[in-house]
Amino acid sequence: MACYFRHLGMVFSEAGIEVTKENRQQLDQIIHDIVKVEYKNCPATWKEVKKQLAEDEAGFVLKLKNAWKK
Repeated sequence: MACYFRHLGMVFSEAGIEVTKENRQQLDQIIHDIVKVEYKNCPATWKEVKKQLAEDEAGFVLKLKNAWKK
């Protein structure tokens, strides 16, 4: 699960999110929703996350932060 989490440390930090064993799955589902990729398709999700971060990192961080607060 969440093969890409190790690459997102700064993104989680910027969003004010502490990743724990208890919240990893929920965060993974949120990220899949943000990038509109079927849940548990890790390679496709990571590809889309990288694309969105390259295009608008601040926007991705904001989406993640807002989704996490819900």
